[in-house]
Amino acid sequence: METPELINRELSWLAFNERVLAQVMDSRTPLLERLKFLGIFTTNLDEYFMIRVAGIKEQLDSEVTSRTPDGLLPQEQLQAINERLIPMLHQRYAAYQALLPELAHHGIHILEYDQLGDLDRHWVQTYFKEHIFPVLTPLGVGPSHPFPYMSNLSLSLGVVIRDAEANQRFARIKIPQHLLKSFIALPRIHHYLPVEQVIAAHLHLLFPGMAVEGVYKFRVTRNADIEIQEDEAEDLLLTIEQELRRRRFGEVVRLEVSAQMPTALQEELREALELEDIFVYTVPGLMDMNALFHLASLDFPQLKESPFVARTPERLLTEDPEETIFDRIRAEDILVHHPYDSFTGSVEQFIRVAAADPQVLAIKQTLYRTGGEGSAIIQALMEAAEQGKQVAVLVELKARFDEANNITWARALENAGVHVVYGLLGLKTHCKVALVVRQEEEGLRRYIHIGTGNYNAKTAKLYTDFGLFTCDPQIGADATDLFNYLTGYSAFRNYRKLLVAPVTLRSRLADLIQRETDLHSPENPGHIMLKMNSLVDPALIALLYQAAEIGVQIDLVIRGICCLRPTTNIQVISIVGRFLEHSRVLYFRLGGAEEVYIGSADWMTRNLDKRVEVLVPITDPGLKQDLISYLTNSLQDTRRAWRLLEDGSYQPCLPQENEAAYSIQETLLSNA
Repeated sequence: METPELINRELSWLAFNERVLAQVMDSRTPLLERLKFLGIFTTNLDEYFMIRVAGIKEQLDSEVTSRTPDGLLPQEQLQAINERLIPMLHQRYAAYQALLPELAHHGIHILEYDQLGDLDRHWVQTYFKEHIFPVLTPLGVGPSHPFPYMSNLSLSLGVVIRDAEANQRFARIKIPQHLLKSFIALPRIHHYLPVEQVIAAHLHLLFPGMAVEGVYKFRVTRNADIEIQEDEAEDLLLTIEQELRRRRFGEVVRLEVSAQMPTALQEELREALELEDIFVYTVPGLMDMNALFHLASLDFPQLKESPFVARTPERLLTEDPEETIFDRIRAEDILVHHPYDSFTGSVEQFIRVAAADPQVLAIKQTLYRTGGEGSAIIQALMEAAEQGKQVAVLVELKARFDEANNITWARALENAGVHVVYGLLGLKTHCKVALVVRQEEEGLRRYIHIGTGNYNAKTAKLYTDFGLFTCDPQIGADATDLFNYLTGYSAFRNYRKLLVAPVTLRSRLADLIQRETDLHSPENPGHIMLKMNSLVDPALIALLYQAAEIGVQIDLVIRGICCLRPTTNIQVISIVGRFLEHSRVLYFRLGGAEEVYIGSADWMTRNLDKRVEVLVPITDPGLKQDLISYLTNSLQDTRRAWRLLEDGSYQPCLPQENEAAYSIQETLLSNA
């Protein structure tokens, strides 16, 4: 069989965001959840331009002639992106327009200024004078006024005015979103007006004595990827702080303009920002749909998903008040599945109890995305250090868009006496590992948590993730070696049970696929099931193709990017639902010897070669079967799942006639 060509990574990501947009148009999804998905679609797209399109633009500017694994030059990628993206942008606006009457039917009104009556207009004018006018700064553009700097993702109004001598002028008004609400709440309850329309209606107060001939919205997106020369950085924390300041001035990679803006003005903006036409996008209406998150949070329970209370994991339940989480882990391995299992009642409890337990001597932990103020885990780590325990924390300062937050917490941890390290030269530390060393009657015992998700209580309520608690001595020894590798100068490479990138993970994954291929026979057929966020790495994809060619059944649950093209014996589905599918679970049948792993790594080249990642084997027979059942049931989803077709498009997975739709997320929620 000829190896199929790979699906383009950037187009696969757009297909994922298209599945997000489909949730907006799905009438089965509660109304305010649909509004939230519209905001998610927009936020996703902003980041896509700030990072992915920015990278392609850099290649274009540098005249790079190398091709992507699927054979495209940078210019060809940009053209393919626009061909796919522009229809989606029209769908986004149509979806928004379709939501407005439904929202109004339920008492939530997003209005246009020309829909207001006299009383409302009088109130808006007063509000403008008192709350908006004082913080606005019109900036003229001309020979004595250079073209103003425009911050990333800032919404602006371009105003064309004519003075008393009939000279036409152009001015820009930035809408300071950190000072002004995106939607102004009118006196009538749940009636809202976009702030840019309030400003546009009162331009005569900003330009007295001038005739306003036109006002047009536009929005700029800048390259936000941080490049750090770590080998030249004497202080990584200070270097990243400097780069964060520089991020504000990254090169412009997208200009969004209102559809009503005259072509000449579009050209003037484009030239001032030094952009090619391919980076300019017209928007017919509401430009910054990130603002919809606020409206989606309104108190209308009937228009949202039903609330639920996460359960305490059954294996952590005890009637003995003297029994601790360490006793439960010592009795058996414990698998937790968030958000169905309580993060607070499991992971946070593990760290809190360890911090307070006088028998605990040391705590070591990796932190990638720490969460905001009030993190119970960080507070517990600081308290443990203040009590004299040895506490070592690896804070990954290079976690994209969490850099500033992580810097803040790193300093707080250091001030509390925690040993803080910032990772390895040239690598991001993405693994999710916590190690507790406890003095017991038999001697020192190591308790370990290894997960697929961040130590972040907020995302643990929104993302699906697994975590394993164990005191397996070999895993404990591996975790100790791992932390020595992260905090010191260890070159240890012979891990006993853990699969660790960039040391052993790639070779071990390749070996598992090859073993499955070698053990396959008609009498004892091979089977691989993989669940992850992204499948991109060409070498591992090639091995999957080879396994499928001889008959190994390969079932993939890939939420986002998938560069593998389905063929005979390979099926790919994507689940997009109430929770973000974030867990990574791997299953290999191996002739009946069945091995199952969970961990932090997607199958992307960066994860395998440029990050510190950890996968842990699940050896408890009951837990192993639980995960196999979870993968099998995920493949049966006919409510939130989409099937990847050979041409790279996706179609919904639908139930058979007269069958009810099955959702893995809703089933787990009802079980919880």
